[in-house]
Amino acid sequence: MTNRPDPSLRQLDIELPASPAATLRLTELLADEDTSVPEVADVIEGDLALASAVVRTVNSAMFGILRRVETVAEAVLYLGMREVAAITLELGLRTRFPPSPAMTKIWDAARLRGLLMGRTAVALGLHAWRAQSAGLFAESGQAVLCLHAPDTYPAMLARHAVAADFSGLLAEETAAYGVSHELLGASLCRAWGLAGDVADYVRERPHDASRWSQRPQPVRALLVLGAVADALIAGRDAAAVAQQVAPAADLDAAELARAATQHWQRINDASNADD
Repeated sequence: MTNRPDPSLRQLDIELPASPAATLRLTELLADEDTSVPEVADVIEGDLALASAVVRTVNSAMFGILRRVETVAEAVLYLGMREVAAITLELGLRTRFPPSPAMTKIWDAARLRGLLMGRTAVALGLHAWRAQSAGLFAESGQAVLCLHAPDTYPAMLARHAVAADFSGLLAEETAAYGVSHELLGASLCRAWGLAGDVADYVRERPHDASRWSQRPQPVRALLVLGAVADALIAGRDAAAVAQQVAPAADLDAAELARAATQHWQRINDASNADD
């Protein structure tokens, strides 16, 4: 794994926001299967503002905690290291990008996509942390472009909001800014210390599924999980999408669709309770 962004982006006048120290340390810890709960809690609690935001977020109805938690350690105990680390990562992203309607839309969708991909990965025996962080960073390159071109890029995103694929958006991004969002997102993943498989997923996500066979199996699994998650979030037929894409990662389409749909319903129910 490398923490360096794509060297080809250096010639462009587009800056990648730096990771907060706590989130960078968390990505290092979550890469180690022997990481303990106290280690994760200590890192988050070292940033008082971040720790307070994490506890506040965990206590929201979306996460289904039956009793109010008061500390990060309690949050980890009740919700698990992966989901608390993902909340911290999401909050770190939000602090590095000035709020706007377009940014809020990107990060709200990222939270849902990350939760859904992570929980579905658990059900299927896949790498849950990589799945959840992949979901969080899937459209992070769009946030970079919103930061770079706040007067023009949100309108560009809106023009392509209902497109069936990303080809038109990618072409317009490249013409306007010299780079498309998936390359920026993949570079942001590397700069923030995420696994290479996550960066590869972000880079491949908006491209045609015919390219997936060229990627390693862990990346193909993320792409398949992401495609089904995106279908559910968009209100499309998840079972039909699973039938189309599951063979690319040697996953059972029916099991994938069932697990993802069940978790999406639970996330939706919790989200509605939070409204």
